[in-house]
This record gives sequence, structure tokens and C-alpha cells, in this order.
Amino acid sequence: MLNARVKLRHLMAFQEVARLQSMARAAQTLSITQPAMSKTIRELEEIVGAALFERSPSGVTLTAAGATLLRHAGPALRSLDAGFRAVHQTSARAVVRLGALSSVEQGLLPLALVRLAQTLPGARVQVTTGSSAYLLSRLGLGELEMVVGRMSEAREIRGLHFEPLYHEPLVLVARAGHALAAGDAAALAAAAWVIPPAATTLREQVERFWVEQGGWCPPIALETLSLSLSRRYVLATESVWVAPLDAVREDLASGVLVRLPVALETHGGALGLCTNLSLPLSAGAERLQACLREIAAEVKGADVDEP
Repeated sequence: MLNARVKLRHLMAFQEVARLQSMARAAQTLSITQPAMSKTIRELEEIVGAALFERSPSGVTLTAAGATLLRHAGPALRSLDAGFRAVHQTSARAVVRLGALSSVEQGLLPLALVRLAQTLPGARVQVTTGSSAYLLSRLGLGELEMVVGRMSEAREIRGLHFEPLYHEPLVLVARAGHALAAGDAAALAAAAWVIPPAATTLREQVERFWVEQGGWCPPIALETLSLSLSRRYVLATESVWVAPLDAVREDLASGVLVRLPVALETHGGALGLCTNLSLPLSAGAERLQACLREIAAEVKGADVDEP
């Protein structure tokens, strides 16, 4: 039975401190003072009989006891929030909280969302974008129902369930008529590159490719996860762009972009959907999963031939 001394404010404060790794930022988020936040956390530690955080000048980190509590507190708070929303909502519209990586923003996801709208009228999807580390951490806390994209290499995926849908390579592209279309490796090493930012799984793959080429250090023109920004920049410059194939299929088919004859990786990464098995999925999320599987099955054979 839940200890009657544990209040909702204790669990909300605990979750925010764990998410932000800072008493001060968590206090600001919950609109309370930092001393009040510290007192609330101390009260919770006294109730559970264990230290939940390790304090340092740079912030706080979860102890083993804190990590254990978080695995249960996050889903419990989300479930409670869902219950309150269910009571107060007068509409029967389903709300799906989805995390989306840039690898699916142009192809798989829009197609799946259109199909969801056709098969589940009134469904509403809240899409959060960002790096795999950020989105998977939110999934672990129960703030998202699923994450879609290429993420099987991410360290944060441990403890979550990943369902691969198909494999997709990273490709190197440039604007039509680019001088490097013939595949001059020496010139390619001197070209300006548009690549994913540091501390992302896609960036790690790019850097592995450079090492395999003998330790390339090409100039970097732009670091971003934004597909639209990368596309517009590459179309207006002599830069080359490392992109997920799904993001550039249409431009390659129309000839706006050309795929350079360079194999960035031996096998493509697994593109799929990740869920937290400790959380029940809403009806809308289950239907979206089905749509993603259907679309993935349809596009598996649509890849542009490898160079």
C-alpha cells in the first residue's frame, strides 16, 4: 500500500529534478523556490529511507535507489495524468504523444500520419522532435508513448523495446550538377560537409566512415538535425550532405539532388519504433503503430540502388 506520507508534490518534484538534473531548474519549472524544492526532496528521501540523488556543485544525479524509484514513479504519474484528462475531456479524440527523429520526418512518418487520419478520424498527434538521446529519455520517463526513427545504436535505448521496421542507409548527396557527382574521393575529402551534430548516433557513423577512409578531417560547413535547413543550404552551395535515404527519396527521384557514389556504411541502420513496455499504449498509439508497419512494408523495396 502506498505510504500515506507520500504526496503528489513529492513525486512531481522528484521527477523534475531527475529529468533536469538540477534542483534550481526543477524549482523554476514547478514555480516554487529552490529551498522549497530541496525540502520536498529531503522529505521524500526520509519517507523512502534512502538517498535519491547525489549532490555536486554541477547538479544532481540519481542514485541506484533514485533510478529504481524513477522507473515506477514516471509511469505512475503519467497514468494518473491520463486519468485526470480522461475525466475532464468531453471529446473522445485520441491523443498520441510521439517522438520523431529526423530520419522519418520526410517519408515514413507523414505517410503514416495521413493513414492514421483516414482510419481513425479525430485522432490528434503531438509530435516532439530532437536527438535520440533526448526522445528516448522522455520515453523512459513516460512523457512519450513511442519514438520513431533510426535509433537502434543509441545507448539510451537499453531498457526499452525496439521494433525494427526496415534498414535504411545514410547517403551522401549534393545538388544536381555538382562537380563531385563523378565520385572523386580526393576532392570529396576537401569538400565542405553538412552533417548531424555531435553526440548523435548518425554523427558517430559519419566519423567512423572518415576513420575508415584513412582519418579524413573534411571541413564542416553545417551541423544540424534540420532536414529543411540542410536541404536549402546544400541546394545553394557546393557542400555535400549526409542524409537518411528516407529524407531525400523524392529529391533523388526528381533529380534535384544527386547521390554521390560513396558508401558511408556497409549496412544501413535499423529504422523502427521504440516503446516503453511498462506503459500501456492508447488506442491512437496502437493504431499509429499499425500504420507505421503498413507503410514500412510498402516502402521496403523502394530504396534507390546502392552506389
